[in-house]
Amino acid sequence: MREILFDVTRLFVRGSRFSPTGIDRVVLAYARWLLARSDVSLQPVVTVAGRTLAVPRAVLAEIVEGADLFSTAARGGAGADAAWRALADALNADPGVAEPLRAKPVLLQLPDRVSWHANVLARSLWRLRPARPTPGAVYLNVSHTGLDHPRVLERLADAGARIVVMVHDLIPIAFPEYCRPSARARHIRRMDQVLGFAALVIANSATTAGDLEAYAGRLGRTPPPIEVAPLGLSADFLSPPPPLRTRRPYFVCVGTLEARKNLAVLLALWRRLAEHMGPAAPGLVLVGRRGWENESVLDHLQRSEVVTRLVQEVSDLPDPLLAALISGASALLSPSLAEGYDLPVAEALSLGTPVIASDIPAHRELAAAATLLDPFDGPAWLGAIEAATGATTRRPPVAGPRWEDHFAALEKALLGPV
Repeated sequence: MREILFDVTRLFVRGSRFSPTGIDRVVLAYARWLLARSDVSLQPVVTVAGRTLAVPRAVLAEIVEGADLFSTAARGGAGADAAWRALADALNADPGVAEPLRAKPVLLQLPDRVSWHANVLARSLWRLRPARPTPGAVYLNVSHTGLDHPRVLERLADAGARIVVMVHDLIPIAFPEYCRPSARARHIRRMDQVLGFAALVIANSATTAGDLEAYAGRLGRTPPPIEVAPLGLSADFLSPPPPLRTRRPYFVCVGTLEARKNLAVLLALWRRLAEHMGPAAPGLVLVGRRGWENESVLDHLQRSEVVTRLVQEVSDLPDPLLAALISGASALLSPSLAEGYDLPVAEALSLGTPVIASDIPAHRELAAAATLLDPFDGPAWLGAIEAATGATTRRPPVAGPRWEDHFAALEKALLGPV
């Protein structure tokens, strides 16, 4: 039986955010897979101040169960809460009649998050202990979290563990201008650990694998073996749900509101759309939390008259409701300037929703069925959005990758003989 030390630090840090981001979904998918396997001796671990500590398996199971209950409630109709009804009402109302939806301020979310973390810590803190892998055990980290601490992987390797990590992208190194000021140095430390100690790297795309190989080559280093395994989709995106029906056509853009998502250009386009189309201008729904380096986006959201009439901003949608929102959209828009793997694009294609996306390597690999445009070609984007507004014809759904296929591709490399 293979012992796996599965790093769940990200879930402990972000578990109070019940609508997971892309990387959160990956960690949850791996947790479900590992918890269900009888041939694995699973030891969840967290990385604290450069030390790897074991946490109770039962606590991880409860976190996963909580995330699953959140989606199950929405799938059964109980998730159509006030926020969802407000979004549907906003998209059905005449523009400018009501206040636009905007993200809930972080300060208002703190009481619930503090309560969640206090509950988890109360049940697990006193049981934390240093993780001591047996020789041949696998240390598995699929989130980047904790890898920037010096000597984390070195200590595990010295103890005889086989290091397996997933690399999602090298964006902070290649495009530091789109990230927090400290992100580049942190990601360099992560990749230094990966290149020095990983026995296997899981890449979410051939684009990411190529970026890692090129980065290693520039440093004169040999990368570890790399397995390319596209991320799977949750069941809610594998068959079209009943779409959200609205009076006015709308578009959707999903992702954290950060500089590399190119949202300032998208919002400027919406002003031009209003000028071109007048009362027939479509709505736009931004789905995601507010990130960093996004001052121009916030300026549009707070002060642009056109944006306040036509653009809604929501977060914390469970997968069933997000799938319904994407299914009802005229198209999903992804004008991003850099991606390792764009999960919302894969989700939209799987639902049969048209995709208009930036012409970047990750989208060329992932989204051959999408309309790919130069992310800075405003007139081309304007024309594509106008053409898609209210269009009734749709392309057939593109079979999306399944988590079962992802894990089947990795099973031998991850769990087979060393």
